[in-house]
This record gives sequence, structure tokens and C-alpha cells, in this order.
Amino acid sequence: MNQKLFLSIVSLSALGVGAFAIGSPAALLASKGAEVTPAAQVWVREVGALILAQGVTTFLMRSQAFSPALRAFLVGSGLTQAALLPIEIVAYMQGAVNKLSGIVPNSALHVVFAWGFLTLALRPVETSADRAR
Repeated sequence: MNQKLFLSIVSLSALGVGAFAIGSPAALLASKGAEVTPAAQVWVREVGALILAQGVTTFLMRSQAFSPALRAFLVGSGLTQAALLPIEIVAYMQGAVNKLSGIVPNSALHVVFAWGFLTLALRPVETSADRAR
């Protein structure tokens, strides 16, 4: 999959999830089987704002030429996805989240997105000599 398509898919996903988290935090928490409290709703909205911002950033980066700055963005995004992966899994194992159906889709996306970001980040830099061939 090429960079523009992958980053477009990621950005649309992040924009949707972020908007849902901001607009319906109780529904998001309930979908995971987590306790719906005022504090939890505040934190879900905060995370939603960060996800939304990441989606906008990813959308804006999707057409950029490969550069050290783009590589840094891709590495950071890949590490973010990898770091997020175990959080809900551990929460499920500890009973804080009790609907497996609420974490499996997220976990799968974290794996796919981490792999995609890091694969794009680790590709060789094309030089002018490469383009001349």
C-alpha cells in the first residue's frame, strides 16, 4: 500500500474515532464494558481530542515527499500505536474493561497501523541517483 492511501485510511479512522470519543464518551466507555463516570468521560474526551488532532496531522502529511521530518512523524506515529496496543488488553485482563468485543477492533488497528507507519518509516531514502535510473 502506498503512503498516501495508508495515511488517508489512518487519518479517516482517527478523525472518526476522535469525533466519537469527544461527542459520545459514555457510549464509547459502555462499548468497552468500562464504568461510565464523569471523570472517565472527561479523559475519553481528552484522548478523543488527541486522536482527532493526530488524524488531522496524518491527513496533512499524507502527500509529503519522503524526508527526515516525514520519517520522524512516521516513527513517532508507529511508536504511539505500538505503545497503545497493550493498554486495553491489560485493562481487560485486570477487569477494568470487560467486553472483549470493545477492545479487539482497537487492538487489531493498533497492530496494523504500527506496522504500516514503521514500514513506511524504515523504507530506504530515494536519492536523485536512484530516480535517474
